[in-house]
Amino acid sequence: MRLKSPRIPPLTDEALSPEQKEALAAQFGRGSVFNIFRTLAHAPKAYKAFMRWGGYILSDYNSLAPRERELVILRAGYNWKSGYEWAQHVRIGKQCGLTDEEIARIKKGPDAPGWSAIDAALLRATDELTSDAFITDKTWAELSSLSEKQRMDLVMTVGQYTQVSMMLNSFGVQLDDDLTLDPDLVK
Repeated sequence: MRLKSPRIPPLTDEALSPEQKEALAAQFGRGSVFNIFRTLAHAPKAYKAFMRWGGYILSDYNSLAPRERELVILRAGYNWKSGYEWAQHVRIGKQCGLTDEEIARIKKGPDAPGWSAIDAALLRATDELTSDAFITDKTWAELSSLSEKQRMDLVMTVGQYTQVSMMLNSFGVQLDDDLTLDPDLVK
């Protein structure tokens, strides 16, 4: 975690305006609301737009298979040193088929032994996007087993989680009570 306390604190139930309550209720009903969303609720219109786009990235409309999508999200979160992003998506990644060993290996990157050719290419593309905002021709060719839409969704997924990581890090969103900070992401 980059910050030990929030710069923008998550809104408590008591502090929510009617517009903020409506925005959160539309997504979560009366269920638990994560700190990221309680923080973003400070800007209800931005929150609603963010949720629409994020909803696409995490839906079946994204043509990346859920496991590959989570591989990419975790690598982007790790590259951006986003402890919150990493902790949330470790849980989601496991639900999507990533193993504990694969999750540990994501930190080592695309050249770690054990990746399939396509997994290594997805990780390499993520590294290139998070360092230079560009996938090289060599890596693009390594992604040739993906459809054009899958390659587009790859770039859009890394872009979304780059934005998410920047917000989490800069706003100082702290872990929800049920999450554990990865020791490699302690700043």
